[in-house]
Amino acid sequence: MIDLTAAFDGLVDNSLGWLTDHATGVFNTFSLALNGTFKGLNGLLMLAPWWLFVLIVAACGLLLIGRFFAVASLLGLWLCQAMNLWPETIGTLTLVFSSTLLALIVAIPLGVVLGLTTRFVKSVEVVLDFVQTMPPYIFLLPGIALLGYGPPTAMWATWIVAIPPALRLTAHGVRMTPPQFNELGLAVGMTPAQLLFKVRLPFALSSILTGVNQSLMLSFGMVVIAGIAGSGGLGQAIYDAVRTLQMDKAVNAGIAIVVVTIVLDRLTQRLGDRRRGDAKC
Repeated sequence: MIDLTAAFDGLVDNSLGWLTDHATGVFNTFSLALNGTFKGLNGLLMLAPWWLFVLIVAACGLLLIGRFFAVASLLGLWLCQAMNLWPETIGTLTLVFSSTLLALIVAIPLGVVLGLTTRFVKSVEVVLDFVQTMPPYIFLLPGIALLGYGPPTAMWATWIVAIPPALRLTAHGVRMTPPQFNELGLAVGMTPAQLLFKVRLPFALSSILTGVNQSLMLSFGMVVIAGIAGSGGLGQAIYDAVRTLQMDKAVNAGIAIVVVTIVLDRLTQRLGDRRRGDAKC
């Protein structure tokens, strides 16, 4: 009788071994590209003094949300600097921004295609469910084996985790365009491309922005977990502190994660709320 578990395990191990033996150059190039992206964006964000960065975020908060949020975000980000965690905070933001951007480059076009068709919807839903319910640590293992320890593995794993919500909500937004507007567009002679860009995507924009917000939030969670793979940033600070039983440093890094997550969450949520308000008008 065939041992299915042993056969599956052997297939996984052999596949990983084959990739390691025959595609090392490809993965080394991929790793260098991801590492270069991380270093470039991190260097760009670090060019601005911490106080200027904080003031810009507070100004955005004042314009988009209100005075209380602006003051709270200013104090929260100042606290990150006061705890001597500013480089780690910027490193975490770099990982989140770069990974989410790469995820959106894939997720939004695929979401649009999925929203325009009824074919393959169930198959894609099964794949997305699989990715979202799989323990996040699993995605680190092939990254470590093929890309090594460091930011590239963290970006790979975060990229995988960030795709499903943006893809789902983009497809939902495109699919939920009111039928009367589609019919009106066709009646006035719009081509399918014009109908997509002038009618369906504007209606879907609030749903797309919600997907961006959800991808960012999942990215923060994955970046923290990726600290065990040498990702840098606050995730690695927490992992190192836990490994050496430095409770104070772990708590400080945890507070910094909470601050940047809440600030980014509220700002991106507000952008989506504004878009929904504009659509109603």
